[in-house]
Amino acid sequence: MEGLMLARVLRELLPHLPARTLGWAFPDETTAALLLDGVGNLVLSYRPPQPVVFLSRERLRGEPHNGFQRYLAARVRGDLTAAEQLKLDRVFTLHFAGEDGFVPQPPTRLLFEVTGRNANVLVLEPGEGFSGRILMAAREITGSRNRFRTVRSGGEYTPPPPYDKLDPRTLTPEEARSLADLPVGRWRERLDGLGPLLGAELGRRVGLAPVEAPGDRWPQVLTAVRSLVADPSVSEGVMQEGAREAARAEKAAALRKALREPLDKRVTLLDNQLADVSRAEAGLDAAAQDRGEADLLMAYAHTVEPGAASVLLPAFDGSGEVPVALDPSLGAVQNAEKRYTRARRREEVYERLAEREPGLRAELEEARARLMHLDTASLEDLEALSATLQQERPEKSPYGMRFTTPGGFETLVGRNNKENATLTHRLGRSLDHWFHAQGYPGSHVLVRSGGRDLDLPDILYAARLAAAHSKARGSSNVPVDYTRIKHVWRPKGAPAGQVHYTDQKTVFVDGTLPE
Repeated sequence: MEGLMLARVLRELLPHLPARTLGWAFPDETTAALLLDGVGNLVLSYRPPQPVVFLSRERLRGEPHNGFQRYLAARVRGDLTAAEQLKLDRVFTLHFAGEDGFVPQPPTRLLFEVTGRNANVLVLEPGEGFSGRILMAAREITGSRNRFRTVRSGGEYTPPPPYDKLDPRTLTPEEARSLADLPVGRWRERLDGLGPLLGAELGRRVGLAPVEAPGDRWPQVLTAVRSLVADPSVSEGVMQEGAREAARAEKAAALRKALREPLDKRVTLLDNQLADVSRAEAGLDAAAQDRGEADLLMAYAHTVEPGAASVLLPAFDGSGEVPVALDPSLGAVQNAEKRYTRARRREEVYERLAEREPGLRAELEEARARLMHLDTASLEDLEALSATLQQERPEKSPYGMRFTTPGGFETLVGRNNKENATLTHRLGRSLDHWFHAQGYPGSHVLVRSGGRDLDLPDILYAARLAAAHSKARGSSNVPVDYTRIKHVWRPKGAPAGQVHYTDQKTVFVDGTLPE
């Protein structure tokens, strides 16, 4: 049910308010009918995905089917004094005066969210507007179901977020002229209260296809908009087409939501990885200082007293003395070697990350472009993007990431020390092949070859997986050892994932994921 349709129902109801209520009836577990004196039944059907509200002269019966309906019958009582809609959104409230009696009932508000799959009916404490404490909800929504918005009895109601659209009831010629270049099928994006059905009906009434912009015919579209405000009914043909469009729009919205989260995570990850490059580049200055101090220590080692905590050494360029902090437990040469090692490590980290930087920036640009494209992408584009992201994601298994070599062998890659141990010592058979980057911490890679020899493309594929899932990721000429599982063992007392192996062969590959 769309906003203008809801507004018409309330427009028919308002002249009869305040109205005396004659009780509730409940035809089924998601329908509540309020009998109003002189009006008939105000029927609230809140079954997703097609909630509706309408006035009916039909005689309706039924006892409460659940706790929420029993609460309605017992607590939401007294004259119906007011009904108001949130702009032309699919949200409205009914105000009840309460009643005196043997058990007096205080005033309440009944709020109906006529919002497709998220339809809900809430009883709120008395007040103005669309906020307040929830006394009872037809559907409780916890953080496990929706981390952005919860609906719980006793909590505060959060109205839908504000939006900026033109009101079709007061649409001026100037505002209509500003939409002249917009396809008529997209006018509903700018006009409040119009959804897929009324958007399609607007095109039918003006005689334009959804992809056509009215141009100079905008006055006819303005007239059609005003006719929709007066009579927001839909022809049968448009109803069928609109229903299809509504289903497509709902599917597109669900896909956008599902795709946005992994893309946001991808952008954040790439930003962090590029920040690592910047930090590594900043570390080059520290590496240069370490090397300079190490050179001084090596040149003047004979002048450094054993056990000294610091020393002043003359600079090579004659600019004065340079203070150098020392580890008193080490000699001058050992302090120098320690600095050389630290500088070399910083330089290697930078070189490794700098090799990855162009690829990271390209991936980041692509991920951001995909994010920007989400809001305007068609359903077909969203489905294609979903399929692409699914193909780019490695297939997961209960034990590590799962890949398939060019020769068709199942290949498992451990994601942590526990999985590495499981792959190597539990899943792997004696003649399966095992890969690991030589000299770098990283994943164990198990190729379930079943005793068969691996061809070179399979070896290189598995080796690149091992290199790409190690500390050597992104580097070139990464040495990767491989052997049979029967030659791999865990030393006694060693932590999970730590192994020794023999009879290995070594190949050199790039530390990037294989195609």
